[in-house]
Amino acid sequence: MTPFGAKLRRLREQRSLSLKDMAVALEVSPAYLSALEHGHRGKPSLHLIHAVCQYLGIIWDEAEELERLAELSHPRVVIDTSGLTPEATELANRLAETVTTLSQERLATLLAVLREDETTETLRQKVSDQDSS
Repeated sequence: MTPFGAKLRRLREQRSLSLKDMAVALEVSPAYLSALEHGHRGKPSLHLIHAVCQYLGIIWDEAEELERLAELSHPRVVIDTSGLTPEATELANRLAETVTTLSQERLATLLAVLREDETTETLRQKVSDQDSS
């Protein structure tokens, strides 16, 4: 499942909408909408994202979040590390090799580092505390 697909499904279920009804309203097939929700389709078009927002009555911040999630929802990612450092290439390759076996806890930790949010500071402090022990 992709971030966009998970959010779309959550929004649909919160509104007690059937997959079929939503698909008809968006003028897509139920099979396509299901595949989008489950991460079996690539990033949706901007037109479809806007149609979803209009149909669900989503505006402003929530609409921007849906667009951002769509950008992060390529189920088959290709990373070109040519011209980057050996460490960047190693990171990309190690992630590609291990992403399917990482626990949810490890994934959350890695995402927090990449997002550089408050969680990152907490993790850095924990590492610092462990190093000084």
